Amino acid sequence: MSKLEPAAVSGLEQRSQARKAAIASTIGTTIEWYDYFLYGTAAALVFPHVFFPHMSPYLGLISAFATYFVGFLARPVGAAIFGHWGDRIGRKAMLIITLLMMGISTALIGVLPGATTWGDAAPAVLIILRIFQGIAVGGEWGGSILLSMEWGDQKRRGLMASWPQLGVAIGIILSTGLLAVFNGIMGTDAFIAWGWRIPFLLSLVLVGIGLYIRLKILETPMFAEVVKTQKTQKAPVLEVIKRYPKAIILSALLRMSEQMPFYIVTAFVLSYLTDKNHNYSYNFVLIGTMIAAAIELFCVPYFGHLSDTVGRKKIYLIGAAITGVWGFVYFALLDSGIGWLVFVALCVALIPHAMQYGPQASIIAENFPTNLRYTGAGLGYQLASIIAGGPAALVATFLLHQFGTGYAVSVYILVSALITIAAAFGLRDYSKSDISDPETYTREVKGSRRVS
Repeated sequence: MSKLEPAAVSGLEQRSQARKAAIASTIGTTIEWYDYFLYGTAAALVFPHVFFPHMSPYLGLISAFATYFVGFLARPVGAAIFGHWGDRIGRKAMLIITLLMMGISTALIGVLPGATTWGDAAPAVLIILRIFQGIAVGGEWGGSILLSMEWGDQKRRGLMASWPQLGVAIGIILSTGLLAVFNGIMGTDAFIAWGWRIPFLLSLVLVGIGLYIRLKILETPMFAEVVKTQKTQKAPVLEVIKRYPKAIILSALLRMSEQMPFYIVTAFVLSYLTDKNHNYSYNFVLIGTMIAAAIELFCVPYFGHLSDTVGRKKIYLIGAAITGVWGFVYFALLDSGIGWLVFVALCVALIPHAMQYGPQASIIAENFPTNLRYTGAGLGYQLASIIAGGPAALVATFLLHQFGTGYAVSVYILVSALITIAAAFGLRDYSKSDISDPETYTREVKGSRRVS
């Protein structure tokens, strides 16, 4: 059977490949996000001491979060590079490359000497490796969700596309869990000195597992049909920008109340609650974040499934509205001074995120035809990294420094929710459309030209 011959796939093989694709996508994204969140957690708790030891605590944290931001800037680049080739030669090959790139970059961070040994060269090399991480994640997401969604039952695209999204929750559990374990075993001083490096090196083991699974997956039938009919584009990036600029921009804005608050919760709050004003232990915050991710494991596929029945945009809009209000409740609980209330806030903080993250992959991917879907969905999704996720921890740290209250960050979250709600109303819902039919998208492009 040819790997690019859709007619050769029987019903039984279709179901088998759909299961394998969902598993391979989820495991692959888990590894990618494990590596990515490992960096974010370390940036909040460790890197100011290791790579910026001669700065004040505030400037050291700002510098660490700035290196964190660099990875976000690189993500759209990865989306463009891997989207181009993913829409030309296939999803599977790109996913193997991104997995290797992420794993090797993360392992190298684990052996990178600190500033006391290498001086200014240490943070410079850290930034370069962070850029490679960002490029890898930028190329990973689009391929993973398409592998699962294009193989799966087309009446359950919301659910199928939500499976790779679980990689975020599992990645948080693994990264924060391992950091909490090593911090607990070694103590904070030894952990900062060298213990933090072990989880980074363990990335290579996970990459080996991911590669073994991904090599067994066939190309998706939708893309195989594009290849068979010779409808691939020579320049997918230019073509999708020319034909679907509105969908790309709105996809990025759609993520404001999902991505930005997410990095407030999983990165900024780690430093917020362990500062001298709150003085909670590293493990208190890490375990709370890990429980939040465990709850999200169940919520993400549930809301993905719900979007197949209730509607994608309806679930997404409710999640965005709750997020706008939740920011104020969240920081009220964090500043309450009551330990169990703070812990509860940490544990439930990602539920509004899950309401958006579950249906999000299908909403974005469905807005682009098969021959441009990897590029279009990847660009729309990853451009949000520049305006939403990337600057989140930096802006939150600055707002806290300027206003002296977490409620300034709550206002920041509210603004993001309002932007998302506006974008959701502007983005078309293709949940009931045949996304394998190019005419589904041709009709809309022609219609928009007539309106304009």
